[in-house]
Amino acid sequence: MSRRQRGPIKAGVFVAAVALVFFLTTGFPAWAALGGDVASIQADQLHMQGSRKMMAADSYTVHEIQAASSTVVREYASSNGKVFAVTFHGPWPPDLRQLLGNYFDQYSRAMHAQNSLRRGRHPVMIDEPGLSVHIGGHPRAFVGKAYAPDLLPTGVRAEDIQ
Repeated sequence: MSRRQRGPIKAGVFVAAVALVFFLTTGFPAWAALGGDVASIQADQLHMQGSRKMMAADSYTVHEIQAASSTVVREYASSNGKVFAVTFHGPWPPDLRQLLGNYFDQYSRAMHAQNSLRRGRHPVMIDEPGLSVHIGGHPRAFVGKAYAPDLLPTGVRAEDIQ
């Protein structure tokens, strides 16, 4: 190998090493998942390559992210900074692992139990202690809502989450 051919390879290894050190020292990005902190909603916006706007209500704030895929995600954050609900609508569902965060395992177990009882396509209707998830639709027209009942601010009803 000539000197010129080895240069780019070493540069690529160097960049990869620097990136690895950065992620190991700063941690991986935190997603503003259900039950997560409102400060990480910007990370969701970047992950979805979307634009964000905020709308204030009496006891919470709605952060709406318009993803590059045309899916719209709304994250509801209480005045104490916790995300208590997420909704979406659009042509494709968002990354549910990202949006449900620590609740994703509970969601997965409930889905597995539902799928073992019935076959075929059907809307998702999970209402368990600590988690409610409703998802329906078809390609190019999905809708969904998930919330943690124990995190709902005082005076906020499940019907208020749209």
